[in-house]
Amino acid sequence: MQWFKIIKKWLIINKSANTPQHDMKKFLIVGLGNIGAQYANTRHNIGFKVVDELAKQEGVSFESDKLGSTTSFRFKGRTFILLKPATFMNLSGKAVKYWMTKEKITSDNILIITDDINLPFGTIRIKAKGSAGGHNGLKDIQEKLNASKYPRCRMGVGAEFSKGRQSDYVLGEWSAAEERYFPELLDKGAQLIKSFGTAGLERTMNHFNGTIDMTT
Repeated sequence: MQWFKIIKKWLIINKSANTPQHDMKKFLIVGLGNIGAQYANTRHNIGFKVVDELAKQEGVSFESDKLGSTTSFRFKGRTFILLKPATFMNLSGKAVKYWMTKEKITSDNILIITDDINLPFGTIRIKAKGSAGGHNGLKDIQEKLNASKYPRCRMGVGAEFSKGRQSDYVLGEWSAAEERYFPELLDKGAQLIKSFGTAGLERTMNHFNGTIDMTT
């Protein structure tokens, strides 16, 4: 009986040693977009703009790294790794999977920030899971992770385009009227990211889901 207990204990320890250990206080925040100056101010790049705003607020700078640009900061005992994939939108999943594996971060601790033509401009919608909804970046992430259950924050960009002009619209630049509300919109995006890591997904959804005030 004593030998059985010793062997059982050894098996438990050995299994633990060979199981990847995930840091539950580490979060991967991915802003989706396309690299290159010609895309910098397009609707498709709002994910880049949100993580850029957060990096600015935290006083950190992005540096070129494997499959993207990254930076990190600590807040209330949590580590936030910000990623802007350099794979272009349609291959975003490659960068997401690489950095999740490298940093040993589970799918529950990632947050994808992306544009959404199915939501009016200024609307924020955070969800724990869902379909790609026709978004090529989310589609590739879903395929690479072989899962649709991962937190994502959809930033509404509206759908003011005629039939067949969707690509031109999302790759088009923001209007002056839309840019007027960027300070509030991007700040909310930055704050919800920190809330996601500290208060949790459900509380963040309850607090941030909605539309910014555009009556003023």
